[in-house]
Amino acid sequence: MIFAGVSLTPTPSNLPGSAALQKLANGLAGWALIAALIGLVVGAAMWALGSHSQNIHQSMTGRRAVAASLAAAVLIGAAPALINFFFSTGSSVH
Repeated sequence: MIFAGVSLTPTPSNLPGSAALQKLANGLAGWALIAALIGLVVGAAMWALGSHSQNIHQSMTGRRAVAASLAAAVLIGAAPALINFFFSTGSSVH
């Protein structure tokens, strides 16, 4: 068994540029949250205008945009916890 002694301990600080990658990830998450906010506002406006003008297609498109924006915000916020959960679950497999 050549692979019996293999182990993995993720330590980002051991590589050069890891602080820059962390800042990049934080910045991208910030931009993604701003995009989700814009999508929520635009979707809510479409939903309201579609409802008041009795345009069912525009109303449904607005609802989908609101739901997608909220789901995106939840996933962006939960991403670190989800990654850590699945990594710890995977590393507990023996």
